[in-house]
Amino acid sequence: MAEVLHTVENGVAWITLNRPEAMNALTWDQRERIITLLADASADPQVRAVVVTATGRGFCAGADLRGGPPAPARERVTGDVARMIRQGAQRFIGAVLDCEKPVIAAVNGTAAGIGAHLAFACDLVLAAESVTFVEVFVRRGIVPDGGGAYLLPRLVGPQRAKELMFFGDALPAAEARAMGLVNRVVPAEDLEKTAREWAERLAQGPTRALALTKQLVNSSLESDRRTAFAAEAAAQELCMTSRDAQEGVAAFVERRRPTYEGR
Repeated sequence: MAEVLHTVENGVAWITLNRPEAMNALTWDQRERIITLLADASADPQVRAVVVTATGRGFCAGADLRGGPPAPARERVTGDVARMIRQGAQRFIGAVLDCEKPVIAAVNGTAAGIGAHLAFACDLVLAAESVTFVEVFVRRGIVPDGGGAYLLPRLVGPQRAKELMFFGDALPAAEARAMGLVNRVVPAEDLEKTAREWAERLAQGPTRALALTKQLVNSSLESDRRTAFAAEAAAQELCMTSRDAQEGVAAFVERRRPTYEGR
């Protein structure tokens, strides 16, 4: 059985982790497959939004430390771990942040470690009421990887980020929403329906404008005002040449609902 399920429906790519017996602990093969699917979604004009979700009781229980590519046939030396993190967990989270289509996390169960960071890297986060998020790294005596110390302060501020990372306590979905980590908490039976509604609404939108908006927002926290304003102006210049922008203006003038093609 495939460990990552993939379908495209109504312009939405569904990427589903499928190791329910392991609470979807992330294997090396799963990680590489998801990175590839996100890159494919960026390049495919038929894909206009992405949903990342999972089967079973867990969204992703962290990295599967038992699996992975063959280890080097030598004693580990300084630099090996840093290289592994750069090429693995960081590259994985970067693939979500860099995907040119909006990415929704539909979090169905526990999201721990890299699983929590996978959710937080998505553009929008939906969570079932029973979900908990866990910054599990401190429990293992290690620092958060997979972009945790980059993502969390930007989402909730440094003090709350430190609280989550220092203690490693389970954070219920409702509290995560109050902090700003989750957009909406829904009953478990409504999670897929809500994710589908949001994703299909995005898939009917002006895809290039959404991609440029994502890029502007993601880079804004690292830019000074002059750089951010210049990027905004350049993005609008690009956007105004799109077929969708022309359709949006025409629909406004003609007082009708626009029909966007994603081009």
